[in-house]
Amino acid sequence: MKPSSLNTPTSRLEKVAPTGKESYNSLNNPSRTEGVIVKRSEINEIIRSADIFIREHGFHLPPFAYWNAQDWQEKGTEVNEIVENSMGWDITDFGLGDFSKFGLFLFTLRNGNPKNLESGSGKLYAEKIMVVNDGQKTPFHFHWFKMEDIINRGGGKLNLRLYPAAADESLVKTGSINLSVDGCRRSINAGDVVTLIPGESVTLEQHCYHEFWGEGRVLVGEVSLVNDDNRDNRFFQAIGRFPTIEEDEEPIHLLVGDYNKYYQMKGK
Repeated sequence: MKPSSLNTPTSRLEKVAPTGKESYNSLNNPSRTEGVIVKRSEINEIIRSADIFIREHGFHLPPFAYWNAQDWQEKGTEVNEIVENSMGWDITDFGLGDFSKFGLFLFTLRNGNPKNLESGSGKLYAEKIMVVNDGQKTPFHFHWFKMEDIINRGGGKLNLRLYPAAADESLVKTGSINLSVDGCRRSINAGDVVTLIPGESVTLEQHCYHEFWGEGRVLVGEVSLVNDDNRDNRFFQAIGRFPTIEEDEEPIHLLVGDYNKYYQMKGK
């Protein structure tokens, strides 16, 4: 598949660097949150709880999910793809300091490299499994490039509120949005809530603002084009993405943001 058929810009950096209105993303707003610190012990507990919930729903993570810091230090070039493409554990409170209200647990199971999108070759897709707690919100954001299916894999109901993005990246609060819900076309008003029961999914196109939260605890899947959290998230408000961590205990498993500390990229 050629880049043109993917609507790939000649330079993704030029495409995702917005002009005009102030934009909050990892290009001009640091993705690592300053001033809000999360304890490693809290992260470890979130991982333990999420892992139990995932297993309870018959979903299994790959073996590398359970490597510890010592395991990572002993790995060689065979794991470069995991590190380069940010596969693995990921936890965020979006820099807001209240994970129970604004937060998300994610595990990236597979992911291509953003460079593949420019060439139109190689792995062009990604998959995540996420845990959304009851009432826990992921704030409004959209993606310039990534198109994604959000899937309710089990548990409670998943609610998504959707708005189109205007040319200046503000919310378009009038008009309608055409959606595909499990291949069935549906039209909703801007600002409406789409509720997914277990087994249902919705396709979110580029430039579609979405926030989501759970009614009950929900196991959520995501299948998408290559995921690039460093360059393809446009949050409506100025928030962070990756936490600053207080190391009050050893990590049980590494987050994607820990790889640089515990694993030195080899063969590069």
